[in-house]
Amino acid sequence: MKKKSLIILALLLPVQFILVKFLATKPLWVEEWYSLKFYAYVSPIIRYFLGFVPFSLGDFLYTTAGIILILWLIKRIKTRLRQPKKWILEALAVLSIIYGCFHIFWGLNYYRLPLHKALKINHDYSTKELINLTERLINQSNEIHKSLEPNDSSAIVIPYHQNELFEKTIKGYVTLSAQYPELTYRNENIKPSLYSIPLTYMGFNGYLNPITGEAQVNTQIVPYKLPTTASHEIGHQLGFAKENEANFIACLATMNHPDNYFRYSGYTFALRYCMHEVYLRNPDEFKRLKEVIRPGILENYREVEEFWLEHQNPLEPLFQATYNQYLIANNQAEGMKSYSYVVALLVNYFDKERKF
Repeated sequence: MKKKSLIILALLLPVQFILVKFLATKPLWVEEWYSLKFYAYVSPIIRYFLGFVPFSLGDFLYTTAGIILILWLIKRIKTRLRQPKKWILEALAVLSIIYGCFHIFWGLNYYRLPLHKALKINHDYSTKELINLTERLINQSNEIHKSLEPNDSSAIVIPYHQNELFEKTIKGYVTLSAQYPELTYRNENIKPSLYSIPLTYMGFNGYLNPITGEAQVNTQIVPYKLPTTASHEIGHQLGFAKENEANFIACLATMNHPDNYFRYSGYTFALRYCMHEVYLRNPDEFKRLKEVIRPGILENYREVEEFWLEHQNPLEPLFQATYNQYLIANNQAEGMKSYSYVVALLVNYFDKERKF
């Protein structure tokens, strides 16, 4: 790349940074012109063309980029150690390209309207409303568990093969799209991550590749979690970048699913969020509510906890802290700890809809 081009790209980096910070103050603009127009048009096209690739192209590109970076560092250290201006310029130019592509193809969704405003629901709730919803979730979770497993102490095992599960995931969005057209999911592109084992030891269920638009699912996790994980990543594909909003959408997609295994995964996912919040607000109510949950549901929770405990490693806190800072830097002030907003969306959504 010519020096003039490198200089232009490097100078564009601070310009892009300032532009993104400006757009962060204009969520309505981002919502109307980027999320609902540009991104809603471009992302299905990207998914259409890359969905035919039988493996995770994004993971392959990450591997290639990592190799190129290592070779570049070795070369620059050997040949230009005394000429820092040249390799710094190259580094800034590449960083500028990555920063621009990230925000153009997906990242600006971090700055769209908060989901409660888009859905026109409140985002505050009382402890009474929280407990009322939690009781309803317990009843539904218990009923679905009983329909799938007569033994109240047995955990539910998802019986579907990986590809079958990914295909079924889409059906939950078919139901939602009738109510919310912006949740219409076209040109599906859900793939098992080539890095599932490393993701497990890093503590992640999956991720969205912002450049290729692929929903990457960690297929090593407990199968019971796969429906909500795949649905969560689709939420990201649809332009809901914030983790708490994608979790809420995953709840809706699975709770409204025609398949009982998906509904079970969704209801117990939402229940766990609410139970966590009840514990923080009223530990006595938490104990009372926990006693009426079927033991098999608690067994599913225990399986998930044990899975992550078995795959802990000394560097996991570093990975989690790094990702937490990434979320905070991208308009998620609470980072990974966003239970209350998910619960607020659930409480007010069901209060508005008056249905289960």
